[in-house]
Amino acid sequence: MILTGGKNSSMPRSISLRVLIRRLREFGFNGPYSGGRHLFMIKGGLKLRVPNPHRKDISGSLVAEILRQAGISKHEWGKK
Repeated sequence: MILTGGKNSSMPRSISLRVLIRRLREFGFNGPYSGGRHLFMIKGGLKLRVPNPHRKDISGSLVAEILRQAGISKHEWGKK
């Protein structure tokens, strides 16, 4: 489970770029592909920008925003 805090917390925790990419692939995204300043992943007609934190983890708040843009609920994210 990729949630932080207590039982009722719904904020995803900070994760590495590698873990984010692996998890997005589990949800059917392809990539990452390079494009300009950011990597991106594709699922159908959706093109999702993926940050490159340069050896740092991606913050929980940014993971939450990426999930929102990808159409993945925090509940679904925590189940896989």
